Amino acid sequence: MDTLTDRPTAGAHLPVASHPRNPGIPLDLDWVASAAANTSAIERRAASLPGRRSVKKDWQAAWLLKAITLIDLTTLSGDDTPGRVRRLCAKARRPVAPALLDALGMPGITVGAVCVYHEMVETAVRALEGSGIPVAAVSTGFPAGLSPFRLRIAEIGESVAAGAAEIDIVISRRHALTGDWRALYDEVAEMRAACGPAHMKAILATGELGTLRNVARASLVCMMAGADFIKTSTGKEGVNATLPVSLVMIRAIRDYLDRTGHRVGYKPAGGISKAKDALLYLALMRDELGLPWCQPDLFRFGASSLLGDIERQIEHHVTGRYSAAFRHPMG
Repeated sequence: MDTLTDRPTAGAHLPVASHPRNPGIPLDLDWVASAAANTSAIERRAASLPGRRSVKKDWQAAWLLKAITLIDLTTLSGDDTPGRVRRLCAKARRPVAPALLDALGMPGITVGAVCVYHEMVETAVRALEGSGIPVAAVSTGFPAGLSPFRLRIAEIGESVAAGAAEIDIVISRRHALTGDWRALYDEVAEMRAACGPAHMKAILATGELGTLRNVARASLVCMMAGADFIKTSTGKEGVNATLPVSLVMIRAIRDYLDRTGHRVGYKPAGGISKAKDALLYLALMRDELGLPWCQPDLFRFGASSLLGDIERQIEHHVTGRYSAAFRHPMG
């Protein structure tokens, strides 16, 4: 496989968009109805990726460093505390031991964002001040999205007011399951308006949408409604990010770009915990959308433990030895 033979550029890690935001378009129900998914072909394409991944040595280290800059470093636990969030933000500022980065000639790398519940937004914003790392807040009744709609809209406003630069909203799965695409469009469009200047990631919760066809259609509707990113999962479903689901969503992004000229980002989340998984997703993005979608303004990983495994792989590349996982805590 030669999809990762372009070495990433140093310093391209801050999430500054190099393109206009997706303004959305009027809902096109004919386009939505025409969206389909050939499940067997999608699964064959996804299954071919692991056997074709051959990036090694310096190239592998370069792409793993790139993957770090794409991580939304996340803590979404009921026992989160200000201290835990501050420690996570310290890790976000310095995700890899400086000696390892110096050995690779790549000092100053940070993660793409820190993702927290609304209650911890102010703490994260203060802890990241001056770093250029944005804070993303999960919102709209995360993870189920079943709280009253007015409260979901109000929650977005509160998170933006607290300093969140990105809002991860969850859609009402029932609209996709019943084919009520107008209701889904109106819901997401109103959430996009409530986000104001904050970029909005629409979480589809693909593990609960039933079919890949529903995933394709929900992806299109969310983009039509103005989503800046579409995201697979909350991380709380039984099935989260998978390569087949990712392929469907990525091709919906490509279709939307071809028809409208608007770029939309992609965020797989949940279950991505190994460095080799990050390389597979990067290979898929590089194949399907090209190098522009291997930058943090158009691609993020929603992850927590992924960073630790990447750091172990980088240490092995530099020293020739694997370190124990406990030497790379998240906070």
